Amino acid sequence: TLGHLRFTVFYFASGVAAALAQTAVAPQSQIPMIGASGAVSGVLGAYLLLFPYARVLTLLVFGFFVRLVYVPAIVVLGFWIVVQFLNSFITLGAAVSGGGETGGTAWFAHIGGFFAGIVLLFLLRPRRSRRL
Repeated sequence: TLGHLRFTVFYFASGVAAALAQTAVAPQSQIPMIGASGAVSGVLGAYLLLFPYARVLTLLVFGFFVRLVYVPAIVVLGFWIVVQFLNSFITLGAAVSGGGETGGTAWFAHIGGFFAGIVLLFLLRPRRSRRL
């Protein structure tokens, strides 16, 4: 729905917003951010708005019980964003209580990218002209 050019702008803007979100939370971090996960998170945020009830083939594992099931995107992405928040607060708490940094995943970049994708979709989506 965005087209090639708008999607390119959307993708890179999501990545920039993701990096800014991570930097806002950990401005003193000496750990470099590298990767596209923040921009991909923006795509996930837009997907949630565009296709909330799309069926996503999901692998469910409960102990020895493994099954493939179709789950609405709103459930999958709702679970995903909750996991991002939980991991971000666990990591932030560990960094604060430990007095240092924790390396690895830039969880706040995922969160920032996700919400940037939602906002950017509204800003970049083509407007439909009204004809009488």
